[in-house]
Amino acid sequence: MRNSLPWTSHAIPDQSGRIAVVTGANSGIGNVTARELARRGAHVVLACRDPGRGQAALARMQDELPGAHLDLRRLDLGNLASIREFAAGWDHGRLDLLVNNAGVAMVPYARTADGFESQFGINHLGTFALTGLLLPHLLAAPDPRVVTVSSEGQRFARFDLENLNAERGYRTAFAYVQSKRANLYFAMELQRLADAAGLKLRSMAVAPGLTRTNVLTGGANGSRGRLYATLTRLLVRAAFRPTLEGAKTSLYAATVPDLPGGSYIVPDGVLQLRGEPTRRTHERAVHDTATATRLWQLSERLTGVTYALPAATATRLP
Repeated sequence: MRNSLPWTSHAIPDQSGRIAVVTGANSGIGNVTARELARRGAHVVLACRDPGRGQAALARMQDELPGAHLDLRRLDLGNLASIREFAAGWDHGRLDLLVNNAGVAMVPYARTADGFESQFGINHLGTFALTGLLLPHLLAAPDPRVVTVSSEGQRFARFDLENLNAERGYRTAFAYVQSKRANLYFAMELQRLADAAGLKLRSMAVAPGLTRTNVLTGGANGSRGRLYATLTRLLVRAAFRPTLEGAKTSLYAATVPDLPGGSYIVPDGVLQLRGEPTRRTHERAVHDTATATRLWQLSERLTGVTYALPAATATRLP
């Protein structure tokens, strides 16, 4: 059922006093998500791989939002050492909100600094490692929330636990939707583990729908040549919706006060390609606990990051 009224960023409640990290905040959905959270008063840390692009994004936000609480820090999700350095350097005490937005899409075959297939390594393993390493700070917040950006394309994944790292060949689109299914499994399993430990942590997943970002043309896709770039830009301009529309599901999941943990927020239109944010409960991957558990165990082994989920309430930090 479609929502009767459109949900807009104007509906975001006051975020004053909230500390947030948005990965990939220099462009696209991440940039809009960071900007709108800051507009509503949150202290937002822009976690970006490229310092130059990150600095440019920070300057644009500061010009648009004088007095906003913004911070820029380097983070490369394709490098476990960078992720560990980011987490070790966290000096804000608690962390109220982590938006796992950064990722790559449809890139040529490549390996991360740690030898993982790049889409699986960045989109899932990097996200998994970052969240786990920041977990003590999240648990120190009174109402912590983690939002992980999946994709409507995850519905078409044939999830193969024996080929997550391109062990048996690489197909670009297959690897991408599989990594996005992994994002959904991760978000749901994190919520199940938090619930079992009696923690207040809320973990959400979102799908943005078809959105105009540079994920198909920037980064590793920049080497595909002029024809690819031109055709892709034409397709994105004609068929994809504005970035602010695509960021709605992330902002909704990050800020709607009574949204339950374990929610999967998607556009309510046909094939989840466009529309207003809505909670989707009839998604097979949301309830596939067996696969999610196996993926979690594999992720811990590959990254070396083990989640500390205490049963007792964590000590609050300022």
